[in-house]
Amino acid sequence: MTPQGPPPPHMQPTGQYVGAPPPGPYGYGYPPPMYAPPATTTSTTAIVSLVCGVVGWTVVPFIGALIAVITGHIARGEIRRSAGRVTGGGMATAGLVLGYIQIVGIVLLIAVII
Repeated sequence: MTPQGPPPPHMQPTGQYVGAPPPGPYGYGYPPPMYAPPATTTSTTAIVSLVCGVVGWTVVPFIGALIAVITGHIARGEIRRSAGRVTGGGMATAGLVLGYIQIVGIVLLIAVII
């Protein structure tokens, strides 16, 4: 069955639109949806490393330093593998530095005492 009457004013007899671009795959006049980049998060192990590095100097000397060093290395690996989605490299490095300085200080102190 063929349509009755003339074609609508916005279409030519060939079926093409006049004066406006044809509708795209997402609807007429709307651009494709834009997606926000993935949100970054701070590494929990980097926070643990920094906290244990500080606690190692104040409350639990040797144990805090060991935990700071271990979690600092884990955090740096996690951050490196995340391709920018996980942050906290500075906190992990600070925890590592605090932990290593304390371990070296304890070893030197023991060497002086013995």
